[in-house]
Amino acid sequence: MKQLITLFLVTTALSFVSATYAAPVQFVDTQEGKPMKIDAALFDTDQSKKFLETGNNPYIGNAEAAARGKKVFQLYSCTQCHGGNAQGQTGPGLVGPNFHYAKNATDKGMFETIWHGTNGGMGAKGKGLMDPTDADNGMTPDEVLKVIAWLRSGAK
Repeated sequence: MKQLITLFLVTTALSFVSATYAAPVQFVDTQEGKPMKIDAALFDTDQSKKFLETGNNPYIGNAEAAARGKKVFQLYSCTQCHGGNAQGQTGPGLVGPNFHYAKNATDKGMFETIWHGTNGGMGAKGKGLMDPTDADNGMTPDEVLKVIAWLRSGAK
């Protein structure tokens, strides 16, 4: 009986631990659908760490973050293909509700597309991927999340 009680207590404790610990989001590249590894150290803000745990963008609805996202969108010349309000030009519109890549309807999916690029001609924008010869070139996860917040706000 003592062993049964011990087993019950251990099982209960383990289920509590697994319920409170969230494994990091598993990213998949948009190009080939393969697992994509991103250095967890790049997720260096509270918001990007939360995204890494949940796959949900904590900046959604944050006007200040969206305004910064618009500036980042312009800085990285995204406007050249997607237009000033991300409605699409040479590249597809990014505001939705219809997306060229269905996965872009989710924050995680859009993050993956921006970070690693597409087969359709958009190069990777993620830090260290945008220019393989310069590990510091490209958007940080936090910047990508702010761009997504701007896009989700209607890109106005």
